Parts: sequence; structure tokens; C-alpha cells
Amino acid sequence: MVNRTQFVAVVDDDESVRRALKRLLNSVGVEAETFPGSEAFLDTLSSATAFVPACAIVDLQMPVIDGLELQRRMVGTGVPIIFLTGNDDPAVRAKALAQGAAGFLTKPLDGAVLIRTLQTTLGLRDLPPSDSPNSR
Repeated sequence: MVNRTQFVAVVDDDESVRRALKRLLNSVGVEAETFPGSEAFLDTLSSATAFVPACAIVDLQMPVIDGLELQRRMVGTGVPIIFLTGNDDPAVRAKALAQGAAGFLTKPLDGAVLIRTLQTTLGLRDLPPSDSPNSR
């Protein structure tokens, strides 16, 4: 399980996706903080010295600062990024992974795949199974 002081950031411009991801993560004992966009996440990351998520789950397509730009701006923070997108463009996938993304998942999301990706990314051996197999 994620250490009590650790949490996962969920960055997505769709409120229903943020809620569903938070519910899914909480169901397996992972604390989640949600952000409606990259700007809000970057503002919090830069202004709060104790705010360092264990991982960020990031929507690829967001207004103003998209997921790839957010990834570029986070280089050097040590925060792994798992991308979540409705557009599985192979070139974008390759670019995100080449730039160090820990995962690239597509919507509609299979919750079990996200949990396995999170386990791998954070080096966790056991998260309890989620109550809901899918999160949309």
C-alpha cells in the first residue's frame, strides 16, 4: 500500500473522470488529490514544499497545458506520470513513453489495468482488488 504520507495526483479536465479515478484509487487504499487542469497542479506543486505526489495520473488532452507539456515541465521532479487518454495516437504514445512516462492508458479505462500500472510504477507488491472493474 502507498505510505500514508504519499498520495497520487489525478489531473484531468473532466470532473466525472476525476471523481471516478479518486473513487477507484480510494477503493484500493490509495489517497488521491484531484486537479482540474495542469495549471492548478503546477501551481500547487510549486507553491507547497511538502506537496510531492508519489505519482501523477494525467489526461493527455487538456486545454491550455496538455499532458505532454505538463510532462516536459515536470522533468526533474522525480514524479512518475501515467497518461490517460481517449486518443491512442501511436506517435503521441511513443513520444510520451520516450520522454519517460510510466504508463500510457486509454479511455474507457480498465480499472484493473490502472491499478497494475500504479503497482508497477510505485514498486508496490499488493494493492487490494478494486470494487469496480472499470472506471469511466
